[in-house]
Amino acid sequence: MPLHAPQRYVSALTRDTLALILAGGRGSRLGGLTRERAKPATPFGGNMRIIDFPLSNCVNSGIRRIGVLTQYKAHSLIRHLSQGWGFLRGELGEFVELLPAQQRTDGSWYEGTADAVYQNIDIILAHDPQFVLVLGGDHVYKMDYGSLLASHVETAADITVGCMEVPVAEASAFGIMNIDEDGRVRAFQEKPEQAATIPDNPELALASMGIYVFNADYLIDVLQRDAANSHSGHDFGHDILPLAVREHRVFAQPFRDPQTGKRAYWRDVGTIDSYWTANQELIGVLPELNLFDRKWPIWTYKAQGPPAKFVLDSDGRRGIAMESMVAEGCIVSGALIRHSVLFNNVRVEEFSTLERAVVLPDVVIGPRCRISRAVIETGCVLEPGTVIGEDPQADRQRFEVSAGGIVLVTPEMLDQQVKDIL
Repeated sequence: MPLHAPQRYVSALTRDTLALILAGGRGSRLGGLTRERAKPATPFGGNMRIIDFPLSNCVNSGIRRIGVLTQYKAHSLIRHLSQGWGFLRGELGEFVELLPAQQRTDGSWYEGTADAVYQNIDIILAHDPQFVLVLGGDHVYKMDYGSLLASHVETAADITVGCMEVPVAEASAFGIMNIDEDGRVRAFQEKPEQAATIPDNPELALASMGIYVFNADYLIDVLQRDAANSHSGHDFGHDILPLAVREHRVFAQPFRDPQTGKRAYWRDVGTIDSYWTANQELIGVLPELNLFDRKWPIWTYKAQGPPAKFVLDSDGRRGIAMESMVAEGCIVSGALIRHSVLFNNVRVEEFSTLERAVVLPDVVIGPRCRISRAVIETGCVLEPGTVIGEDPQADRQRFEVSAGGIVLVTPEMLDQQVKDIL
């Protein structure tokens, strides 16, 4: 299996690649966070959106022809892309194009991941790439797709699948691959009950990340054949890959840290628990995901705002934030913030305490509130004395409580008008 030195792969390969980001999923496991927005548009990390990660990976990798396939509740996603991702130069052949479901083939909406790409075959043909990189728009990670393309060419593959090792106990949530000593995929099962393990480690299985490199001509051919198959579910994992493994050259490329060779950072933030945990991880002294890495920046759109402000300085009424991330426009007025993430324009009033909270933009937390292990949605206004995260039974009567005990609070749960979800 090819391993590459830690270097950038901005080359003819990346320049001749079209990236298609699948961003049309409902994200229903995030509960109230995706009631008014698509999962890829969900805020993450203090001032970003989830979709900023695959987009930034593309741009940083030298892939600057990008299509974003949207479908469900796409308004906030479309607005974010139009505001924050219009800096590419069209006259140089660079773009981020929105590809909404337009019923352009047989009058149906996107019926699966493969069908979503199939319905945009005319756009692929118009751009005439050599390679097509298919990505999910709802995972948090940093990856140089150039090394994936280099591996694809070196192995003369028809498809290369980005993959990672996962514990066997978690394997039923992924597409699982068997590979030979050269990295060629010999079998593929989508979400198996009994997963095949890695030969030298029976505790791990090799899982697809939903990242695929296709030779463009091959992709068009296989999608056309799949579309003509009335028995297909038109999904890459369920339908395209199992058949391709039997008939063509499919290779796996493990996602590893180029410095250590160990499994690299990747998070599926598809549940309230995983979303809260991934945000909390960022606060650590040396987090696995380094958002301060100038060599691989995560690009985004941010509204202009003043610096965060911490005011009042008397006993028990001091504006303090410890082990926290606080975005621009926030005012912490005589309150204590500990191990929390505050997005932009959050106001926390005097004598309140926040502990291990994730607070999205434009939230107001009144005086004498106590908030812990919670996610507060955009636009919520918490009345003075509100207590969240201390009494699970009381929280369940008003709010959404996850399996791991994280409390999600939205304006609807507070009987407040839903403001524009940014």
